[in-house]
Amino acid sequence: MAKNDLQGSLDLLVLKTLSQMGELHGYGIVLHIQRASDELLSVEEGSLYPALHRMEQSGWIRSEWKLTDTNRKAKYYRLTAAGQKELRKAEESFAQLVKGVRAVLRHAQG
Repeated sequence: MAKNDLQGSLDLLVLKTLSQMGELHGYGIVLHIQRASDELLSVEEGSLYPALHRMEQSGWIRSEWKLTDTNRKAKYYRLTAAGQKELRKAEESFAQLVKGVRAVLRHAQG
């Protein structure tokens, strides 16, 4: 897969997580993706935070510093209307990718 496809997959996972869970800090996003995927997917902080920064620059998410349950300061992220629109596009694009991969796999077996 090309780097952009992988980056797009991370964007999709983060946007979907924020859509489902509401406002979360980075570690909360990582945990949700891990748990929701039955531990099949893990997101490294070295990939997550640059992606969050890029998505914030694109206007897909907004952030705000708040205190966590353990009284630590953390940046919390939430989806914007533009992020919701991007999520729909990313879901459609991913569905097309999966459809294409399935077609190739079926053809390779035939």
